Amino acid sequence: MAAIVTTILIIGYVWPEPNSSAAGARITQLIECFQEQGWNVHFASAAAPTEHMVDLDAMGVAIQNILINDASFDQYVHDLQPDIVVFDRFVSEEQYGWRVEKQCSDALRVLDSEDLHCLRDARHKAHRQNRAMEDADLNSEMALREVAAIFRSDLSLMISDYEIQLLTERFSVPVTLLHHCPFMLDVEGLDNSDLPTFEQRQHFVSIGNFRHAPNWDAVLFLKQTIWPLIQKELARKQLPNAELHIYGAYPPPKATALHNERDGFLVKGWAEDAFHVVRNARINLAPLRFGAGIKGKLADGMLCGTPSITTGIGTESMTAGLPWGGEIANDPERFAEAAVRLYQDQSSWLSAQQNGLAIARQLFDKQRLHSELTDILEQAMTEREQRRQGNFIGAMLRHHHHRSTQFMGQWIEAKNRLAERQNPN
Repeated sequence: MAAIVTTILIIGYVWPEPNSSAAGARITQLIECFQEQGWNVHFASAAAPTEHMVDLDAMGVAIQNILINDASFDQYVHDLQPDIVVFDRFVSEEQYGWRVEKQCSDALRVLDSEDLHCLRDARHKAHRQNRAMEDADLNSEMALREVAAIFRSDLSLMISDYEIQLLTERFSVPVTLLHHCPFMLDVEGLDNSDLPTFEQRQHFVSIGNFRHAPNWDAVLFLKQTIWPLIQKELARKQLPNAELHIYGAYPPPKATALHNERDGFLVKGWAEDAFHVVRNARINLAPLRFGAGIKGKLADGMLCGTPSITTGIGTESMTAGLPWGGEIANDPERFAEAAVRLYQDQSSWLSAQQNGLAIARQLFDKQRLHSELTDILEQAMTEREQRRQGNFIGAMLRHHHHRSTQFMGQWIEAKNRLAERQNPN
């Protein structure tokens, strides 16, 4: 019997940087899952190369630079004829979905949402206005675009079960169009036997790409509010001076300007090995006040045996009802108190470490998740036509969106060609 799937094309919003962001790690995990099945993986992106991008060539992934609003993509995808096309975030589906459908209509169209952008945007808006998010915040243009892309796709991979609930209950997305696929991590044999001990660790750590708005807000929150409170608690309990090490890709000047050795607030910037810096810290700090999806920095903390102090936003869809591997505090005073308490209490620290390891083993086991993902993809391939017939809203949205996007894209392409002829140099 012929294989159902042999070739997968991932259309990347950016080139993946697994050491810079959870999104980059997520795409890399998908690639590894697909390759494990013996599928040929191709990765195409219109984004510019970056200094921290993963070496896809070395991974055995065929790469292709593509253009926006250019018919060269049509020829590329027509010649490739992939069995599955994965759109990295909804904007990739908006740009290339109609071209994929036109050139290889039998290909299964899969959206990898990374996180629900409209939820993150709504929470950010409410945070800027110093209020709780309201239902009206979700009725945004971004929500209209993102949910439409989910309906147009044959299947969407959702990293957060909370976001699946939001999509089905608020936006009436059929659950059959969604598949819960969190981080897929190597947890086989995961325990604390080969991890640095409590005594061998020192300092606090916070890590996250500075270009991601929730991370930058967390750094400012630490600098302006939480770290001074932690220092006060450390002094009150006459503990040795501890430092806070801030790591993350692409630190702007406004971030490096926060560096202050006297206060122990050290902006380290890019970490060559994020696991090394997290596993050698005693406490991981992530005071996230808005965002969506699930948090790579907290998953890394679990794998490294490093307890995390975070917020309710931070732990969303990351516990499955299990005790958290650290402390959850939304109030800055409670956050600081919890951080210092866990920093000095070895017994509580060890208990938190075990809780984090237990969550990682139960939620993020890549062997189980690989099997579930490949099964649902192959099932969707087999039932592709029935699924499309049962998704009338998706068909309607594809008809109207793809026609308008096609005409706009072709108009832009013609305009660009005319400009090139008029200005050949």
